[in-house]
Amino acid sequence: MNIKIIGVGKLKEKYFKAGIDEYKKRLGAFAKVEIVEVADEKAPESLSESEMADVKAKEGERILGKIKDKEYVIALAIEGKQRASEVFAKEIADLGTYGHPDITFVIGGSLGLSPEVMQRANDTLSFGKLTLPHQLMRLVLIEQIYRAFMINAGRPYHK
Repeated sequence: MNIKIIGVGKLKEKYFKAGIDEYKKRLGAFAKVEIVEVADEKAPESLSESEMADVKAKEGERILGKIKDKEYVIALAIEGKQRASEVFAKEIADLGTYGHPDITFVIGGSLGLSPEVMQRANDTLSFGKLTLPHQLMRLVLIEQIYRAFMINAGRPYHK
């Protein structure tokens, strides 16, 4: 299975990088994992609706440029579908079983994802109504992907 995580912006914090690298290493036993960063747009606090849409559109074009036609895309969004870890694990297993070995997760920038990225997505995922920094979300996501593979392998990590 091939897992790709596309994130907007460059991850600068060493502690996030270390955590992501650890889970990426652990996932190596189950899947090939690729982390792709796309440039973010400057988004000052005082943007108009139109300017916010422009920022999301530019970031969205960069994201879409990193997605291949064959990839099954799951967009992370607050309004996405929430799942228990066991349900998420089963969905990951089912995707591999039923012809979708290339799964791409997309994490938007500070303003979220463009409508074009949301339209390209095959599914959505939410970790709740809380707003989390997109850098932290990368770590949370890769940990949950690892947890899913451990659940599917029947290993004791998940408690």
